[in-house]
Amino acid sequence: RTEAYLHVDRAGRWEPVTLDDGTVSDGKVETYARCVDALLGSPETFFTSVFSAQGRRPLSAYRNADIKALLADLLGLEEISKLGVQAATTAKLLRTGLVTRRQALADLQREESGHRDARTRLGDVQTRTTAAEQERQLAQSTLEVAKSALATLVTEHQLARQTESRRQQLGSERTTLAADAQRTLAALDAQDRREAERLSAVERRVARQTESLQSARTQLDLRSKQYWQLLRKASTIARAVRRLPLADNITAIREQRLSRLRDDMTQYETLCTSAKEHQLQLHTIEREAGQAALRMQELTRRFGLASQVPCAGTELQGRCALLGDARTAQTMKPSAEMQLSRLQQQRTAILEKIAVTNAALARSADPRPMLERAERQLSRSRQRSTALAVIAARHREVIHARQELQRIEAERDALPQAGVGHTEEDRAERLAIAAARTEISGRCEQEQQRQQTSLRRIDTLLNALPPPFDTSRLVAAQHTIDAGQRTLAAADANYLNTIRDQQAATDCDNRLGELATRIDVAGTAITAIEQALGIWLLLVKCLSHDGVIALAIDDAGPQLSGLANDLLLACYGPRFTVSIRTLVETGKGDLREGFDIVVHDGESDDSKSLTLMSGGERVFINECLIRAIALYLAQDAGRQYSTLFSDEADGPLDPERKRMFMAMKREVLRLGGYAQEFFVSQTPELAAMADAVIDLDGMVVH
Repeated sequence: RTEAYLHVDRAGRWEPVTLDDGTVSDGKVETYARCVDALLGSPETFFTSVFSAQGRRPLSAYRNADIKALLADLLGLEEISKLGVQAATTAKLLRTGLVTRRQALADLQREESGHRDARTRLGDVQTRTTAAEQERQLAQSTLEVAKSALATLVTEHQLARQTESRRQQLGSERTTLAADAQRTLAALDAQDRREAERLSAVERRVARQTESLQSARTQLDLRSKQYWQLLRKASTIARAVRRLPLADNITAIREQRLSRLRDDMTQYETLCTSAKEHQLQLHTIEREAGQAALRMQELTRRFGLASQVPCAGTELQGRCALLGDARTAQTMKPSAEMQLSRLQQQRTAILEKIAVTNAALARSADPRPMLERAERQLSRSRQRSTALAVIAARHREVIHARQELQRIEAERDALPQAGVGHTEEDRAERLAIAAARTEISGRCEQEQQRQQTSLRRIDTLLNALPPPFDTSRLVAAQHTIDAGQRTLAAADANYLNTIRDQQAATDCDNRLGELATRIDVAGTAITAIEQALGIWLLLVKCLSHDGVIALAIDDAGPQLSGLANDLLLACYGPRFTVSIRTLVETGKGDLREGFDIVVHDGESDDSKSLTLMSGGERVFINECLIRAIALYLAQDAGRQYSTLFSDEADGPLDPERKRMFMAMKREVLRLGGYAQEFFVSQTPELAAMADAVIDLDGMVVH
């Protein structure tokens, strides 16, 4: 918990600050902040114009909304902003009330539309009521007529019941007779089917025997055909049996020859490898001999210097490097001669080996062509032996085929001749079945004639009876009564519905009148609120940053630019002039609200944005603009400060511009009527130009 107090010296006595509205600095942070704001203004304006802090954001980096808020506070437009906020609050409340009223009006209109639709659906209820009453009376009279007709038909039906009893008796007798005849005919038909099944069984047995015999003959013919096909190749198989041993002998001879050629090839490759190795050894020895000869020449040259060195025989010969090197060469020369001799002996031996190897190669021909031809011949011999072995392997199949053909001929001779199966027993059984079926057919004809005679007698008695009573007339009459009752019930229900619709139509008319009155009242209230809302919205726009505040800012822009240009002219000369623009050009060439500081360079006659200037120029011009805001506060805004502050604002400036920077500070103090400015600087020259220096190390004011 923090406590903050703000006191003022009144006649040598410190007292809490008291504002005009009665606010007293009582230790609360909120009260302290209000007191400071009342004395110094808003923090944004104070730290932009009066207190120039280190690392602050330059004016060129301000956005449109930021600069508008700063200038509004600078020009004292807070009251206009407050009025705009109040107007916006009022407009918001009016809009909320308007939404509520519109919702209520929409509810009333939906209710009115529902009642109007209901009234439209009811239609002319008076006419419908009259028509429903007439329909009800007609249905009642129709029902009475149908009941009288039904009573007459019931009397006629009671008289026709005796006749119907006799008709039923005859019909039952006729049905029984037909059923008996049907059972008799069914039994005879079943007996006939059994005889037919016996005949079919005999035919199937004979057919199976015939089919089995034919299948056996077909199988024998097929097997005989296969064996004869094999016997047609018997001569080829016999020839393969005879030639197979010869082919195997040729293959063995060629394998032996190929083995000898491979041994010759191995010896030939060994000689070639030895020749290559001896050649490589010769090259190595010759290279080492060349190096040894060069070394021998070098040692001979170095040893020869011993007689040419001028210090030989003098006192300096112990310290002469050339003479020492010559003597070292003398000691190394015998070993070099021995190495050279040894290499010469090795070279002679290798040359002798090369000569022997070359002579052996000259005596031996290259066996590779003969080896390749022998391999091809052996491959052909093996293929021929394999093919003959495959064919000769079927010799046993030929012997087996001859034996099987003899056995097949014996089986074919043993088979019975065609027509077997039609025996005397089969023919006798067929005759017995035909006689039984003829007898059954005669009995069926007799039963049908007896049945037809009995049925004609019963039909004659039935035709003599009077026609039966049509019970459908009773059903139709009852249906007519039922339909009349349903019609009367529907007419009653329709009459009651029309009475209810008439009452509902009266209620709808009354409710529609009430809703029309309420809708007129709600519409009048909404119109009044809309008019008031339009006025308040216009006032909000006028009091916003884009209204009166924007106009005031536009009016203050030239004056701020003029003050900044006066400072630039007083301390920097006529080279730079600035202008503040609140309208910037878009990429399409249109103008929109914005903020930009444009600097005109009198030397190059060029104008560009402050953000495009060099670092030092940006700092210098930005400080002029900030102090111009301070001067504007002192001259036109009615807010006077006696002291200015700045913290290391001269860092990016060169020595010349730093002196101009100090001149600008003095001009600001003169124009604004300030008593003093406290500034912090790391430049000793600027500290020397100050009226007084605060030495924190010595705590002494010079």
